[in-house]
Amino acid sequence: MKPILILKFGSAALTRPDGSLHQKALLEIARQTASLCADWRVAIVSSGAVAAGKSFLRRYSGSLSERKAAAAIGNPLLLQQYAQFFAAFDIPVAQGLCERRHFAERTRFLQLQDTFECLWQNGVVPIVNENDVINDRELRFSDNDELATLLAVGFGARRLLLCTTAGGLLDAEGRIIPEVAQIDDTIFGLVRPEKSTVGLGGMASKLTFAKLATRFGIQTHIFGLSDPDAILRALNGQTGTVFSAGKSSESARRRWLASGGLAVGQLIVDAGAAAALLRRNSLLAVGVRKVMGTFANGELVEICDENGSTLAIARMRLGSDALIQQMGVQGLEVAHADDIVLLSL
Repeated sequence: MKPILILKFGSAALTRPDGSLHQKALLEIARQTASLCADWRVAIVSSGAVAAGKSFLRRYSGSLSERKAAAAIGNPLLLQQYAQFFAAFDIPVAQGLCERRHFAERTRFLQLQDTFECLWQNGVVPIVNENDVINDRELRFSDNDELATLLAVGFGARRLLLCTTAGGLLDAEGRIIPEVAQIDDTIFGLVRPEKSTVGLGGMASKLTFAKLATRFGIQTHIFGLSDPDAILRALNGQTGTVFSAGKSSESARRRWLASGGLAVGQLIVDAGAAAALLRRNSLLAVGVRKVMGTFANGELVEICDENGSTLAIARMRLGSDALIQQMGVQGLEVAHADDIVLLSL
């Protein structure tokens, strides 16, 4: 079976300053993607709907309701353009509007996966975006860098390509770093505070999700679209920044747990519990120091150490209310080792 490739393009790459869609960029995406389809199952995660639709709203100020309305206007415009340019290469496209619940519940996730497999088997390229129109959380809670990464991790993709106007990760002198073996504090220290005025993400977002993807054995590339054949060259490591994939033998279920990083709560654990997790042991109530958020038995939570660093995603065996009442109880299992995926290795 052909490997999976996830391509993500942000608003800045797809739209002009006035919000109109950048047709040359869309044509290049279609042309280069068409040449990849013989060897890859390709999905495109595409921003640009809000940027494309906001010019139709009077006195647009960027409120949540206006962003939802702009997305409702811009989504069909964006898909229409993709369909037009891919049609020149005899490739049909399909729209995939994803929500958090598609990842948080395994049954829904498997249905999503089956739908994508059906599209790929029939030569169709999915164009994916978050369902901004009905999403009940602020859009910036999950940008499309996260959505692309969750698809890549959950589906077991081999490659993840994240497009940025910077062209890659820049060093202190503003030069693109061609390869990064490990994403650590030194690498994050290179991030500049500026970000795009049209998108929600930035380099910090891309590095955060590149770290997750590489943790699960997915080679990740951050690249720009301005160079000729940029997608093809990035895939071959000839432009942008390549982040080396780590070794991973996680099962499909554990990959899904990691993609369920759409956690509904957070636990702060002490040093002993953190060390036990890193030894791949279960989480016990005695090690929990703080419970944040409201969650039920079976829902996913984020586990952090006392410094606030994320250690893992876990499926809970206790709801938040029960856990608060039983914090510190010896021998009480909060999450079984099989339901915990480490993110900090």
